[in-house]
Amino acid sequence: MQLLPPPSPLTPPPPVWEKFLPPEYSSLILESQVSTLKKELYFSLCNNPVLIEDGQKSFWLEKASGKRCIMLSARQLAITWGNSPQYWQWISIPEARFKKVPELLDVCAFEIRGWMNTRILSPRTHYSAYVVYKTRSGCHGFRDLPIQVGICLVGQKATKRFICFDEELMKSKEREDGWIEAEIGDLFNEIGCDEIELSIIDITSPYWKRGLIIQGIEFRPVKKLW
Repeated sequence: MQLLPPPSPLTPPPPVWEKFLPPEYSSLILESQVSTLKKELYFSLCNNPVLIEDGQKSFWLEKASGKRCIMLSARQLAITWGNSPQYWQWISIPEARFKKVPELLDVCAFEIRGWMNTRILSPRTHYSAYVVYKTRSGCHGFRDLPIQVGICLVGQKATKRFICFDEELMKSKEREDGWIEAEIGDLFNEIGCDEIELSIIDITSPYWKRGLIIQGIEFRPVKKLW
């Protein structure tokens, strides 16, 4: 049997890292990054979320798997009284990913709904969804108040659970970026041709509420427990 000669040192290695990048990665990077090594691009997309769809969504990759992660901005949510300045105001804060985020000034009926197509997520992947928020020092009306949340694919029955924006009840988790998150629920994205529907609702409490800032809804792959 004749042995093949070793590959030339000038032969380029196979594009190992390119297979971890999304097909549209060239539109997600800066012009100065075009000549960057694919490995560096991959870790850049893992560590530095980029805005897509006219700044209405934030996109990044999960480092361990290369799966897509998405944050849906509050502008793409249906917030009851969200465009009424006496109830909600849209503000710019440096720690937010988006240009404007809504701050709750005063409402009694608290209701947020959202929809998103699953084609933007990785197929055959189990996702969890989180509401990402902050509270002002004068936050009021949420103490000991259960907020009903739910998520499902349109046409299916939503899984309901309760969260609480009262941090003392330990229903929420502080993140490395300084925001707080509370899990809404989870779903399995099979082939990416469905519509997600989610809700965050309290319409029964008689208390007026204020001091909550909503950044958006985040979708991340569920971490596997080995």
